[in-house]
Amino acid sequence: MRQLFRRAAVLFLLTFVLVLDTHPISAFEPPSQSPRTFSARDRSFLEDLERRSFQYFWEHAGASTGLVLDRTRTDGAPADEDHRTVASIAATGFGLTAICIGAERGWVKRDAARERVRTTLRFFADHALQEHGWFYHWMDVNTGARMWKSEVSSIDTALLLAGALTARQYFHDDAEIVRLATVIYERIDFPWMLNGHPTLLSMGWRPESNFIKARWDDYSEHPILYLLAIGSPTHPITTEAWYAWKRNWNYYKGYKYLGATPLFTYQYSHAWVDFRGRREASGEHIDYFANSVTATLAHRQFCLDLAKEFPSYGPNVWGISASDSVKGYVAWGGPPRDPAIDGTVVPYAAAGSSMFVPTLAVAALKTMRAKYPQVYGKYGFADAFNPNTGWIDRDVIGIDLGITILGVENARSEFVWRWFMKNPEINNALKLVELKKTRVRERTQQTPLRKAA
Repeated sequence: MRQLFRRAAVLFLLTFVLVLDTHPISAFEPPSQSPRTFSARDRSFLEDLERRSFQYFWEHAGASTGLVLDRTRTDGAPADEDHRTVASIAATGFGLTAICIGAERGWVKRDAARERVRTTLRFFADHALQEHGWFYHWMDVNTGARMWKSEVSSIDTALLLAGALTARQYFHDDAEIVRLATVIYERIDFPWMLNGHPTLLSMGWRPESNFIKARWDDYSEHPILYLLAIGSPTHPITTEAWYAWKRNWNYYKGYKYLGATPLFTYQYSHAWVDFRGRREASGEHIDYFANSVTATLAHRQFCLDLAKEFPSYGPNVWGISASDSVKGYVAWGGPPRDPAIDGTVVPYAAAGSSMFVPTLAVAALKTMRAKYPQVYGKYGFADAFNPNTGWIDRDVIGIDLGITILGVENARSEFVWRWFMKNPEINNALKLVELKKTRVRERTQQTPLRKAA
């Protein structure tokens, strides 16, 4: 009897160790129901936040191009002269998706939303400057002219394309929208962006200096770019490209996760691609959704630890990611600590994380609005603020409002995931790289074994 008991105990311990090897002790995730069930008060708040964010994309797009401004003042007034007419193709991709959300939720008439999408896709299919199907990062909102001598950007084209493919599925009954989105996707020459490398994509190209030397070669916001490239029906790159970029691990206070980049890099691909319950069958067998949950929890703990130096950080006031600051735009984050950190809080860091840790993220957002009402305005939260000094950003930024509305909508309804995942090219790419579904589907909330502060 004692021997049988020992064997049972050993088997139990081995099973427990195997589970912890897959799910680190600091980020163990039990299955949870999704979409997330929020209280009536939380639903009202999130509805308001999303609708304000949507309004930015509806009000600040070029009438003939559909291009969305990179930024504007928090009250809707024009930005400074250098930014006044500068549009971002990434913000436009977020905007196309936001329009689908707005139509679905009744914030704008469906026919009006349909026409805005048509205008945008006509511009990119027929008029926008492009190189082998790739688009310039920054354009004039009214004319589409290249701005700031910007690069033809691989990642920003991917984010634009994500919005186009979302609209293709949302308006699947509109032959023109389907045709235009397909034309834009199938024209992109993904192998050209390899610039001779067998697997790793370049970050971009400039006519004056040719390809940018930097490549997407370690963890960042690029998973969606590689999936779009591998799944392309006309100009694909090899499946080996998915496993070619370096898996660089980060460790912080018991958390282990992939990447040491700002929090937005753990959010962007997930805004469209539903990685939940999928794990690589090869390589390091990474579950990217679980990885983003763990990265979010580690980042929140990082902010709590910074409270010794910047007392305004706390359990419900956290979030540092690339944003404006009193000294200008900074691509900060952590861990590890960026030396530029000065106590600034970036609300979209929590908002974009609501699809990963809805309870913690929504509590933070509600606290920020209640405690610092002056940072919540026409389009939701200002891009950044420093409660330690009283500084509040005068601007909102399109991509940051974009990840706010997409992250919150996925937490509430999974709408964006549902629409985007209807694209057969994406499902084919997931199959090709062997991101396979696990037996137990891991849902939107992940809870560490140690209690979150």
